[in-house]
Amino acid sequence: MRSARGGSSETVDLRHLDRALDLAERGRYGVSPNPMVGAVVVRRGRVVGEGYHHRAGGVHAEILALRRAGPRARGADLYVSLEPCNHAGRTPPCTRAILDAGIARVIAALPDPNPRVAGGGGAALSRSGVVVLRPGRGRAEAAARQNERFLTWAILGRPFVLAKWASSLDGKIADSDGRSRWITGEAARRRALLWREEHDAVLVGAGTVAADDPLLTRRLGLHRGRQWRVVLDGRLRLSESARLLDEPEGVLIVTSRSADHPKARRLAARGVEVWSLPGDSRGRFSVRELLRRLAKRDVTGLMVEGGADTLWQFLQAGVVDRVAAFLSPQVLGGLAAPGSVAGEGFRLGKGVRIVGVRAERIGEDLLVTGRVAGHERSMVPHRRRR
Repeated sequence: MRSARGGSSETVDLRHLDRALDLAERGRYGVSPNPMVGAVVVRRGRVVGEGYHHRAGGVHAEILALRRAGPRARGADLYVSLEPCNHAGRTPPCTRAILDAGIARVIAALPDPNPRVAGGGGAALSRSGVVVLRPGRGRAEAAARQNERFLTWAILGRPFVLAKWASSLDGKIADSDGRSRWITGEAARRRALLWREEHDAVLVGAGTVAADDPLLTRRLGLHRGRQWRVVLDGRLRLSESARLLDEPEGVLIVTSRSADHPKARRLAARGVEVWSLPGDSRGRFSVRELLRRLAKRDVTGLMVEGGADTLWQFLQAGVVDRVAAFLSPQVLGGLAAPGSVAGEGFRLGKGVRIVGVRAERIGEDLLVTGRVAGHERSMVPHRRRR
C-alpha cells in the first residue's frame, strides 16, 4: 500500500476498510445517482466513528463518521470505500471537514472516478499534510464491483446495463403458444424484483408489453426514489389500454415516430413522457443515443428485461455490462417457441463472451451471472499521471 504521493508502504488494518465497504452496502437502494460510500474513523486501533451515505443529497459517509468521532478524530485514521470528494455539489466538500477534524491518514479503497475531479480529493489532502493510502487491487476491485453502476455512469457517460432473462434449460422464454408465465419459480422472480429496486430504470420492448401487459413497477418498498419504466416502441404500436399507462408517472416511451404523431400527443396528454429519436425503416434507433439521454436524467443503472429482440439490440450495440440468466429445470422445445435472444445472431467465436461467471441456486432454478468481457476493465479507474 502506497501513499498518494508515492511514498513507501505502510501497514494498515484492512479489516476497517472491509467494514467501510460493508457500511457502504447499506445505501444500495437510496443513493443513486451518487455512489455508495462507507467510512470508519480509527484511533489507536479502536473504532471511534462510523457512517455511510444514506440517500442522494444527504450527509456524506465521511461527515457522519467524523461527527460520531468528535474530538477523537484528531490524529486518527479514516478508512473510506471511495476517495473523499473535493468539490461542492449538493453538499460541501468532504476534504475540508477531514482537514478540520485533524485526520492523520486516509485509506481509500478506490479513487474518485469522476473525470472532472479524478484524484482531486486525495491530492488536496496530501498537499495539506494528510497521508493518503490506497490498498491492493483486491479491495479496489471489491469497491468497484459494489459501485459498478455509478462507475459506468461517471466514466462512460451512460447507465450501467444489466441484461436479464428467464428461460428453460433449452433457452426458451415461452412455449410454442407464447405463454411465459411462469417459467421460473417465486424465489427467482423475487430476485428480479430486488434488482428493480436498485436500478433507476427498467426497460422492455413493445412486444413484451403486448404479450405480458406488465406493470414494471417496484414492489418491495426498498427504494422510494423515482423509477423510470421505459418501453422501446419504434413504430408506436403500444396499446393505450396497457396497464403500465394507468400510472403514467415515470413511464417513458421511446419511438422513431414524430413527437407530433397523434398517439404520441395522446400519450403525452396522459402524463407519459415520449422521446422521438431518429430511426430506420424498421423503427429502430440508436441504443447508444438513448443511453446518453438517460444518463443526463441521472439514470445510473438500467435493467433490460426483454424481450428477445430488445436484448439483441443492446447486445449488438455492445452496451450490456452484466448478464443475469435464470434457468428453469425444464425443457420446452418447439421450433415456434422464442429463444432468449433474437436478431441476426453472432458468428461462432464472435459472440458476446461472459467472464467471472457465477452460478447460484435460487429455489428450484439456477441463476447464472457474469460481466461482459472487456467491460470489466473500466471497473477500477487509475489515477492519471501528472
